[in-house]
Amino acid sequence: MPKTITFEDPTGEGKPIELDVVEVPKDIDDYEARMDHIPTADPYYVDLGMLYRLAALEKVRRDHFDDTPLHLALRGHMGTGKDHDLEQFAAVLEIPHYRIPLTGEVRDITLIGSVKLHGDGKGGTESRWEDGDITRALRGPALINLSELNAAGAETLFALHGLLDRHQAVELPTGEMVRLRDDVRVYGTLNPTDLRDYAGTQTLNKAFADRWIIWEKDFPTEDELTSMLSRRHSSLRSEYSAVIAKLAAEVNASFTSTDSRTRVETPMSLRTVLDRIPAGLRMFGYAKDPLRRSWEEMVLPHIDPYDRDHYETVWAAVARTGPKKAPF
Repeated sequence: MPKTITFEDPTGEGKPIELDVVEVPKDIDDYEARMDHIPTADPYYVDLGMLYRLAALEKVRRDHFDDTPLHLALRGHMGTGKDHDLEQFAAVLEIPHYRIPLTGEVRDITLIGSVKLHGDGKGGTESRWEDGDITRALRGPALINLSELNAAGAETLFALHGLLDRHQAVELPTGEMVRLRDDVRVYGTLNPTDLRDYAGTQTLNKAFADRWIIWEKDFPTEDELTSMLSRRHSSLRSEYSAVIAKLAAEVNASFTSTDSRTRVETPMSLRTVLDRIPAGLRMFGYAKDPLRRSWEEMVLPHIDPYDRDHYETVWAAVARTGPKKAPF
């Protein structure tokens, strides 16, 4: 009997969803390599509801759309945890996870593959086909995350059209047709296309965008950030968690503001909140004001110079001075 995972709706509105984990056949050529691609579950990951939504779509896909592509892209600003959500979904379902960044430098031959020369052991050479990143992932069970979708070049997007529509296949230059297996899922992530400094991004081609279901991924709320901090850093004093979460929520509210007079161009990402600031608190726990020192050393250097005044305004309004007790 296959192992079954139950997903609970954190809001309590939806019914529990049961999904069988993915079994990787042991007779495939790259079994060991594919098993190495199964992510490890993050013990500090806090599901804010995304895993349940992903499970709901997967349930519908398995039960009603097994012959129709339903590809999902998560759109959100940097540091909202889009890629981490997909990685943890793969970890729960025990499916090999392939994250493939679609930067402007990636070409279709990188993704699809090419013919290369190899020594034949007799002093000569022979031509052999070598799979690209996507082709390799398509050959077995996989959750494929095409990261930074709107940073890809036009030739890359057109190379993917056939995979993402009802054709559901990539045709190789050798004539081989690599079809989308029923145990392969294609996801993507992208940043919003606005005036932000996401170098290399662009508005998605409408024909390409129509091949995706697109969900928005917002910044976590203050309460959600507090919950994340408490789970990841259980020994951190609650007064520190509360101030850090409040600072991040206020800065990110300014980041998403439509008022150009108060809008900042650099958000406080989850990396800053969950990793950098706590690291600073451990480094500077001896300081008179550990949180302020961590703010100066771990936060402000990431900020554009013209945003620092606003960051300092948020600091003055929320913290003024950090808690006096030792952080841990």
